[in-house]
Amino acid sequence: MTQLKSRTCLITGSSSGLGAHFARTLSASGARVVLAARRLDRVQALAEEIRATGSEAFPVAMDVSDEKSVIAAFDSAETVFGTVDTIIANAGVSAPGRSTDISIESMRSVLDTNILGVLLTAREGARRMIAAGSRDHGRGRIVLIGSITAEMTGQGETIYSASKAAVAHMGRNLAKEWARLGVNVNVIQPGYIQTELSGDWFKSEAGLAQISGFNRRRLQPVSSLDAPLLYLCSDESAYTTGGLFTIDDGQLL
Repeated sequence: MTQLKSRTCLITGSSSGLGAHFARTLSASGARVVLAARRLDRVQALAEEIRATGSEAFPVAMDVSDEKSVIAAFDSAETVFGTVDTIIANAGVSAPGRSTDISIESMRSVLDTNILGVLLTAREGARRMIAAGSRDHGRGRIVLIGSITAEMTGQGETIYSASKAAVAHMGRNLAKEWARLGVNVNVIQPGYIQTELSGDWFKSEAGLAQISGFNRRRLQPVSSLDAPLLYLCSDESAYTTGGLFTIDDGQLL
């Protein structure tokens, strides 16, 4: 697959989980990938793995909640690959537990990463796409990674769910703001997938009970997100902006 051969994609939170998978998927489709995360050693190892397949990858340290760090990461990426024209705002953290028990530090961490971090990443990328002429060529692509918890209640994830609801609405607002500037913004809302973020939860008795409550009684594989991700990053999605794509194997039904 080479439909992204001319694209430079920056993926936040690419040191593990969905982000690392997205990086492998995008590079396999021909894109140059910028691997952004706080854990530089992990993205350096992933970059070596991707380069071994013949693809181009560049690791960069980036704290999405720190504007200076975000700007520095984009600066570094541009020195190697030129303007980043595709962004996957994937970095996120959670703070499970009852709202009466969660510490203020944990709440701030979720809000700073999942809302502020997504906005800082998207707007810095959009600024550079616009400056590089996206209004004329219309190839700017930004994909925000949300969650089906944005539409759920009673999961013991109030602050996380609220942050993902904000991401869903943020995507539509940014799409409207940049519609005439050649930058498409869309949101993917995955269902429950086994990742490092979920840890051993789905192996526990309560986690297994949660899975049994899904309509298809299974977790969805991370590969279920590949097709919509590739579409939204490609030139084929020129007429798709402001969309909210829920990919959850029917878990919300």
